[in-house]
Amino acid sequence: CRIHTDKGVCEVTYFEMVNSWPMYLICGAILFFLAVMCVILIRKSLSLSRALDMDQKVVHRVMVSSATFTILPATSVLIGMIALSGTLGVPMAWLRLSVIGALQYELQVTDISLQALGYHGIQDLGSMTASDFGTVALVMAVGIIGGLICCIFFLKRYLNRLEQRSKTTAKSNGFGAFATVAMFIGLCSAYFGSYIGDSVRNTNWMPLIIACISGVSMLIFEGLRKWKKWDWLDNFSVASSMLIGMIAAVMIHI
Repeated sequence: CRIHTDKGVCEVTYFEMVNSWPMYLICGAILFFLAVMCVILIRKSLSLSRALDMDQKVVHRVMVSSATFTILPATSVLIGMIALSGTLGVPMAWLRLSVIGALQYELQVTDISLQALGYHGIQDLGSMTASDFGTVALVMAVGIIGGLICCIFFLKRYLNRLEQRSKTTAKSNGFGAFATVAMFIGLCSAYFGSYIGDSVRNTNWMPLIIACISGVSMLIFEGLRKWKKWDWLDNFSVASSMLIGMIAAVMIHI
């Protein structure tokens, strides 16, 4: 990427471009707007609690406990932002994981987009251009809009059907619970399939090994939660499993 100035032509690397101050300004403005919306929602919720004559001490206690138990689970989001910042830069990674998105989706879409552009994948970041970055960012944004559109037009009807079904059946778990589990199993199967394919095709066993280590870690945390009755552990198991997987990846690579 070249920038023409009065003194000639200067080289701008990909990472300098995606971490430039205009990117921080654009992404920061969007996140500031979202923060303002959150503050307005909190104020309206507090006003409604007073209108309903709720005990304000209980309300404040709930707010403090919710904020406390959100800190460590949010560590997984922070880890995801750090991992994604090496691909898309800090501003875009910060924006993508603060609005609508997930680390698995962002990295997978980035890798697929780069392969479609003729690269081998994320490992070719050093040769990316501004046009390539714009393409990847556009694909990520458009791809994630599908869920938002479905929620806007179909979620209310879907929830009404679930409510009617729960009233007519004696079972505690309706279609929604089974659909969520099925989609999660399908997602994990797709990732494991890609890891197995990569290990066979490119003899790259690292993703499969790290996935197994993270899965075993999650299984141990879940077992401790049920065996020791440590329900609070459910809030930290995901972040801790991600940390264990990342540490294992570094140790194996070394």
